[in-house]
Amino acid sequence: MKNKTLIARNEESFSFIYQEVIDSLENVEFFNPETDVPSFSDVSRLYLPGGYPEKHLDALVRSVETRNAILEFAERGGSIVAECGGMMYLCKSIITDEGEFPMCGVLPYTITARKQDRKLSLGYRRFVYDSREYRGHEFHYTQFLGNVPDSSIQVYDARGNEVSTPVFRHKNVFASYTHLYEVASIFTSISNTKATDKE
Repeated sequence: MKNKTLIARNEESFSFIYQEVIDSLENVEFFNPETDVPSFSDVSRLYLPGGYPEKHLDALVRSVETRNAILEFAERGGSIVAECGGMMYLCKSIITDEGEFPMCGVLPYTITARKQDRKLSLGYRRFVYDSREYRGHEFHYTQFLGNVPDSSIQVYDARGNEVSTPVFRHKNVFASYTHLYEVASIFTSISNTKATDKE
């Protein structure tokens, strides 16, 4: 029975995980995307939390089988929640001052971590999805290369002002720079709604 939740976790690339989130998810198994090639044969959910993948790009690039397995899982409709560094990992590539590094390619965007592009994005965030309000926070220096992509959902700050932070829905993928507090509920909402992103 496919009911396992696979969670990416290591010391830095995917390290920002609330214990409460882990406790709320069922049948959890961890893997390190830098070194492990996961099997998705009994996995129904993949959680890619935040961290600093831009600091470990060589290792993530070398793990081609892992990136391909995640892309295949997403394209066949597997449920994925990706936050901040996890969302960056799902993108087409990450650019640094050393060059461009291919990532999973689930989302057709490029993230820049170049010094000239770095800018602090910080604050509490909230949005409504599947008739439920979700709250979280945003903290990062990396940015989208070029214009900020359109969002599937309008995101607000703590004062109720609109912010440009995008939320992506592609197939059964839910991805954003926002760190969420209720990941289990997002997985439930994914099964209740259809994606609006078609890229």
